[in-house]
Amino acid sequence: MKETFYRSHVLVCTGTGCSSAGAQKLKFELEDQLADRDLQDEIKIVETGCHGFCEKGPIIIIYPEGVFYCEVDVADIEEVVEEHLLKGRTVDRLLYRETDTEEKIPTYQDIDFYKKQQQIVLANCGKIDPENIDEYIARGGYEAAGIALTEMSPEKVVEEIKNSGLRGRGGAGFPTGHKWDFAHQAQSEKKYIVCNADEGDPGAFMDRSLLEGDPHSVIEGMIVGSYAIGADEGYIYIRAEYPLAIERLEKALKDARDYGLLGEDIFGSGHNFQLHIKEGAGAFVCGEETALMASIEGKRGMPRPRPPYPAQRGLWGKPTNINNVETYANVPFILREGADKFREIGTEESPGTKVFALTGKIQNTGLLEIPMGTTLREVIFDIGGGPDEGKEFKAVQTGGPSGGCIPADYLDLSIDFDSL
Repeated sequence: MKETFYRSHVLVCTGTGCSSAGAQKLKFELEDQLADRDLQDEIKIVETGCHGFCEKGPIIIIYPEGVFYCEVDVADIEEVVEEHLLKGRTVDRLLYRETDTEEKIPTYQDIDFYKKQQQIVLANCGKIDPENIDEYIARGGYEAAGIALTEMSPEKVVEEIKNSGLRGRGGAGFPTGHKWDFAHQAQSEKKYIVCNADEGDPGAFMDRSLLEGDPHSVIEGMIVGSYAIGADEGYIYIRAEYPLAIERLEKALKDARDYGLLGEDIFGSGHNFQLHIKEGAGAFVCGEETALMASIEGKRGMPRPRPPYPAQRGLWGKPTNINNVETYANVPFILREGADKFREIGTEESPGTKVFALTGKIQNTGLLEIPMGTTLREVIFDIGGGPDEGKEFKAVQTGGPSGGCIPADYLDLSIDFDSL
């Protein structure tokens, strides 16, 4: 098959945030404008997941220049095509302006909102078509699963996750490697691995955005985890209110099966793994792992006392490992780059990064990923731009309903599991 080369790529954010602001209409107008000028074979339109800067959506980025256009309207598209794509001239009025200086910033990596971020989990979000498995593979996707299944024993994989210091990103911060080890050591002819994508906290959209923008990273993390603990079947428990995430996840699972990355004898390793989607009905309590398992089993989602823990007796009474979306999405980086590389980021006790949804009365709302150890002040003022003009900062709530309100006196608190 002849490969097509394009002189420009127009990346249109079609995550839930930008879509609700009309991104699909922008895409259709782009298609019409390019067709009118017979440019459809020269310029490729790519639908991506969330770019993070939700406050400024709809967002489009044009490569190879990397020009970042924000708050784009359908009426702007003709000018973008005529000026930028045909004449090579930047449309200045659609560029981002820094809140304090009003300076126009043409490329997104130079915008303050992105400067202090360090992306591991969100590295592909907004940069690839989440419905194209080849784009994920082109950026190193499924290399980690290949390394784990063909070059490492399950014990070695567990040890590597332990050495990385990865802690569960669902909130409790329990060491992931130890959790995997408990399930690995459990004796049973049947084991399960589960991804908790039941994101019920008000204002939270981290898991949703990740599954919309890079579903394969979560699938790959679960493949590695299934091999490490000896599970041959898994479930992604996701709330039904996330239709786009479910749609893209279903496409990703189908493509992974078609490529032999799920199913029987993956990579010729002898490891078998089937992965299913289970849609939740929106019950907040089903974010708790034992209630979640009850729901998968078709029962009422009710928490049960522990012990026994899921690693001993989980789904249908079998050993089960449960992690959240963000935890699994860290696994490919660790296996591909090594535990030591992961430990270079963050703090000694909380290595790596953390993804946050920044919402409320703040100038720059959106999705961000920062190294552990970054202070609240840096997040709220340097990345978030601080409260609206004329307003004073009073407090920030972290962790949803079960979290707390942190007042201004603690703005220089380090964001890590132990301090926060």
